[in-house]
Amino acid sequence: MIPAELLTARLRLRPAEPGDLADLHAVFRDARAMRYWSTPPHADLEQTRDVLDRMIAAPPGESRDFVIERQGRVIGKAGCYRLPEIGYILHPDAWGQGLATEALTAVIAHLFAAFPIATLTADVDPRNAASLALLARLGFGETHRARRTWLVGEAWCDSVYLALDRPPGDGSASR
Repeated sequence: MIPAELLTARLRLRPAEPGDLADLHAVFRDARAMRYWSTPPHADLEQTRDVLDRMIAAPPGESRDFVIERQGRVIGKAGCYRLPEIGYILHPDAWGQGLATEALTAVIAHLFAAFPIATLTADVDPRNAASLALLARLGFGETHRARRTWLVGEAWCDSVYLALDRPPGDGSASR
């Protein structure tokens, strides 16, 4: 059975809802949060509505993306918009408190338990040292790099590709 939400000590991770638009827009319009994202900051609410609508409509067998809620307010999102690639973003007001680690630890355990995947992957801008360090702490290792993979606005960005294998002894990959 697929849990409707994941709970950690400080966070509630749950499926996105239409009412999350304003809080998600606060994340996606913030230039600091979007510095290493695959698109420029959202200029208007409609851009964020499109992201939210796609999160809500994503097929559950191919996607498991959660909004991150703290103290009743959505502060970001984490999960796989398309399996097996994991991604996350938090509002800068939530940075430096261990919340991304807390959220991703719960999401990673959930993804390996819920899906027969052998490996999770991530694509990170090589300038994003904080994200690379976080993923390394969670066990992700670099597999390769590529140049000019994302055109964000008018600037080409590079990618560092990372992978995290299913923990040894976890036989659920054969489900």
